[in-house]
Amino acid sequence: MLRRQIIQITLPLALTFKIRGSQAQSSFKEWIFDNDNEVSDYKIHRSGSPVIISTFLGDATWFNGKNDGYFMTIHPLAGAKKFTIEALIRPDGGNFEQRWLHLESQDDLSAPPGLSDTRILYEIRVIGSYWYPDAFIHGAGYRQALRQPDRLWPTGQWHHVAQTYDGSTYRSYVNGTLQCLADVAFTPQGAGRCAVGVRLNKVNFFHGAIRSVRFSRYASDPSQFALLKHLRG
Repeated sequence: MLRRQIIQITLPLALTFKIRGSQAQSSFKEWIFDNDNEVSDYKIHRSGSPVIISTFLGDATWFNGKNDGYFMTIHPLAGAKKFTIEALIRPDGGNFEQRWLHLESQDDLSAPPGLSDTRILYEIRVIGSYWYPDAFIHGAGYRQALRQPDRLWPTGQWHHVAQTYDGSTYRSYVNGTLQCLADVAFTPQGAGRCAVGVRLNKVNFFHGAIRSVRFSRYASDPSQFALLKHLRG
């Protein structure tokens, strides 16, 4: 097993969660945040006190929007030329600007986290009892946000979100419905680290629950979204 350097943040506790999919050569990785303590190759370090809750989807992690977050020393899409990120999330309102997923390329893990120019973000914007997604990719020669503020979704409910890149076009979806798209000259990102429920430098905390996140090294059509079927039953 490869030795991985521990992220340089004050992290009070390490947990393990179920991770489906094989190692670096797998076409997908699925992270299920149910805290059943199965052995995995990636330790999750905890900030704050995220809570495991029971839902109709299965157990999930709830983040308080103040100081809860998970941190891992892996960029699950490092080297991918195409990708799909899917997740089952339940935004519960709170601050306008929230980041629930932050992937960052960083060769030097002793460098301050969250400041790399090469990153993939998944964010939300909250307006009263509604929200909309904000997907973002940034690297050498490209920078693109996908957001549609006039397409709002209710808080307090479970939703499937996805962002995809097929080699030329970057797309954002909610519950299988296209929100917006843009042509991007994306290039593969390198190894690094990630945060769930917060930005890597511990700002813009997410208020809500996350059941699972799936990373695929190909661009899925909405009919192929693996996690959406769980929401639709």
